[in-house]
Amino acid sequence: MFKSILVANRGEIACRIMRTAKNMGLRTIAVCSTADEHALHVQNADEAYLIGEAEAASSYLDGDRILQVARDAGAECIHPGYGFLSENAEFSDACKHAGIAFVGPNATAIKAMGLKDRAKALMEDVGVPVVPGIHGSDQSAQDLGEQAEKIGYPILIKAVAGGGGKGMRKVERVQDFSSELAACQREAKNAFGDDVVLLEKFIENPRHIEIQIFGDRFGNYVHLFERDCSLQRRHQKVIEEAPAPGMTQALRKRMGDAAVEAARAVDYHGAGTVEFIVPGSKKLNDETPFYFMEMNTRLQVEHPVTEYITNVDLVEWQLRVAAGEDLPLHQKDLSIRGHSIEVRLYAEDPGNGFLPSPGKIHSLGWPEIASDGLRIDTGIATGGEVSRFYDPMIAKLITRADSRDGAIERMAQALKQTAVLGVKTNAGFLTDLISHEDFGRGSVDTGFIEAHLATLPSLTRNARIDAIAIAARLAWCETDRACEDFSNDTYSPFGQANAWQLGSARITAIEVEIDGVRTTARVNWPQDDAYEVLIADEKFLISDLDMQNPLKASARIDEKPVNFSIVADGETVLVYVAGHHLSIRAYDFLSLEDGAGIGGAIIRAPMTGKLQRLFVAEGDVVAQGDRLAVLEAMKMEHPLVAGISGIVAEIRAAEGEQVSDGDIIIMLEAESVEV
Repeated sequence: MFKSILVANRGEIACRIMRTAKNMGLRTIAVCSTADEHALHVQNADEAYLIGEAEAASSYLDGDRILQVARDAGAECIHPGYGFLSENAEFSDACKHAGIAFVGPNATAIKAMGLKDRAKALMEDVGVPVVPGIHGSDQSAQDLGEQAEKIGYPILIKAVAGGGGKGMRKVERVQDFSSELAACQREAKNAFGDDVVLLEKFIENPRHIEIQIFGDRFGNYVHLFERDCSLQRRHQKVIEEAPAPGMTQALRKRMGDAAVEAARAVDYHGAGTVEFIVPGSKKLNDETPFYFMEMNTRLQVEHPVTEYITNVDLVEWQLRVAAGEDLPLHQKDLSIRGHSIEVRLYAEDPGNGFLPSPGKIHSLGWPEIASDGLRIDTGIATGGEVSRFYDPMIAKLITRADSRDGAIERMAQALKQTAVLGVKTNAGFLTDLISHEDFGRGSVDTGFIEAHLATLPSLTRNARIDAIAIAARLAWCETDRACEDFSNDTYSPFGQANAWQLGSARITAIEVEIDGVRTTARVNWPQDDAYEVLIADEKFLISDLDMQNPLKASARIDEKPVNFSIVADGETVLVYVAGHHLSIRAYDFLSLEDGAGIGGAIIRAPMTGKLQRLFVAEGDVVAQGDRLAVLEAMKMEHPLVAGISGIVAEIRAAEGEQVSDGDIIIMLEAESVEV
């Protein structure tokens, strides 16, 4: 066995790999960019080395620099995690030539499965069924457009080097094909350095079921059963579980055998995942058809659910196989133990199109971890930062129970006890999904989220949530006297500036901004430390407010208990309640931009990123909904559209320029109407 390991990655996967490596007695070596010098994976390692600037191309994708660090540090092996260099055949080869073991398959297997078009052709040759489509070499827009019409809409454009939902577009109409193709190719080029695409027939509402496989250098292969990854948004997995709901023993064997055959075809060594798409009915049976989609030649993000149901440490297996050992177990030794579910906690705003929400984590509260029922994989801690340069994942929460219902219930409780302050998260959205009755019945497919978006309560904030935020802020004024900005707040019923009101309850009208939106509330302060908050003609009685520990505060709203967390960030108070992250501050009556955004006249950057493209110039006439620009951030493209019809009055940023969250990009003026 190796004595030292360099982890060529960051975040939660780097921390997770180091955990196993330390348990096996290996010296752990971390690498980091300038954005990650104080990150958790750096703190967890025995030693760490700075390898470059924040951009991944200058650090985590710089294979030559990482190899040099490995040589200097005396690393005997390199584990690439997932993403970055994990499926880079050239890097795998370079490790081999440097005499350092690459914890993953050889370059030949990576090349065979790394490009989706080649992998599909290979699977056809060995008899594994594939999704109908075109994976030829002609990449002209005209030829691809003609092929798309032959396949029949809707079709899926996929980057052959892609993954994680990037470089992928569903196209429903022929008139949208050219623009979606161009966007897909740009995104693929930026994310993977390769803009070649393939076309597939889009199979409506399928299930996404994948098989975890393992192979060693002695020709031994096993599969560690399936994972259902059907709950996706924009082709990115949101919730994964194992085993798949409704899976039959016969279908499991058919899919497992096909996955092993795929691995055997390329003499695969190590951990891999063969992904299948299952069309038609949501109810599985012994004869249900399935199609090969792709093979990921690395450890998957969702690998913990397989570890939970098999009681196998997949990273340990990876290290043993890379060190030349044979597989620890044979197929007959493997069995399924209960049910496991994983959710991906992201820094993103579900109420605003799921835009990423990078920033500092002021407070991070996790539920208590049971011995065998809850696991949390994270690469960030309180005081850390979700960087705009990388994927916005904060953590993975994984539960296990003897039954699927038990795993769901345990996850619902874990999400309710999770509190993140500083960035918006999808925690409330995940709670809605995990608690949905259709999910509980196992009635899932890849269109599940899109079909239910309009009915999920986490995507619409009600007056009750705002009332809790206002109550928390008012209480903060009283309890946190060290925060001068709040204790002297003239709008607070605790403040002396409000004066005395004799003979009646104190009533205060306050104007605040909640997430930048002006909100008016009337606070009626009666007796016994209870008061009413009136917002938009709705009245809420606040009582039993307990702020002794602001991170675990509580109150009763209309006699119903509620828990929340609260911290200060300058002049803003951050409140986390019921999965919602709210920023609240006194309204600035002197703001020069009051109402400027009404009707979408001012186009702002929704997050920090690079202005990839501008489609308009000053003086252009645009219609409401027209695409004005494209912002590239968190490895994805985000279109900026006109909120009104009018004229482009001013453009404040240039193509290629880095912009910050909230920066004004374009200003529109409504067209004047002659009378």
